[in-house]
Amino acid sequence: MNLEIISSEKVLFRGEAKRVTMPGALGSFTVLDDHASLMSTLTTGVVEYETEGEVKTMPIEGGFVDVNNNRVAICIQ
Repeated sequence: MNLEIISSEKVLFRGEAKRVTMPGALGSFTVLDDHASLMSTLTTGVVEYETEGEVKTMPIEGGFVDVNNNRVAICIQ
């Protein structure tokens, strides 16, 4: 799936990911290929994503995510 993590200043990551785990308002959740469409707010925590066997993490203070057609767009504060 295509993952894009952006802030108000710049694009922090853009590329392919096998999975993305995010801190949602009701707890963390993971998105995989062919996930149903969703929008959610994000809380303080860590976004974890896997790209080509490498797991990367990014601390966030909050934001929102839009998942649609194997595209995950995360906008962070």
